[in-house]
Amino acid sequence: MKKSSTIFLQIFIVLIAVTALAFLLWEPTIEGRNVHATLSEIYFKDPFLAFAYIGSISFFVVLYQVFKLLRYVRENMYFSAKSARALRTIKCCALIIIGFVVAGEISILLNHGNDDPAGGIFMGILITLVALVTISLVTRFERRLQLKMEK
Repeated sequence: MKKSSTIFLQIFIVLIAVTALAFLLWEPTIEGRNVHATLSEIYFKDPFLAFAYIGSISFFVVLYQVFKLLRYVRENMYFSAKSARALRTIKCCALIIIGFVVAGEISILLNHGNDDPAGGIFMGILITLVALVTISLVTRFERRLQLKMEK
């Protein structure tokens, strides 16, 4: 892979991280029940929001590991123990994301009150599918990496 391609992808990863962080901080202020609330009411009276923030840590760890993996590719360290470790970390974080999504879905189903839970459930299913595809791709790369390292 060309050096310029990996640098472009790393910049793209950073843009994804900055956009996701901005969305995490901005979205609660425009959500239906929080439109007229103060910042302290938004961030300290909503346990689901705290749960979402804690769950998003794994997402940012995945982005950082992908960033590192691209650096290893740029330095021609495709088949190294560091690359394998980064892949394992990505897989573990994707599993953690699935766990948080399942717990959030259960929370939505148990506490939805007058709200329609369909939108939240659908978003959870999409996130879970993306995490499952990520796990399957990373597992495939990990196996290929192990075969190359054994040779």
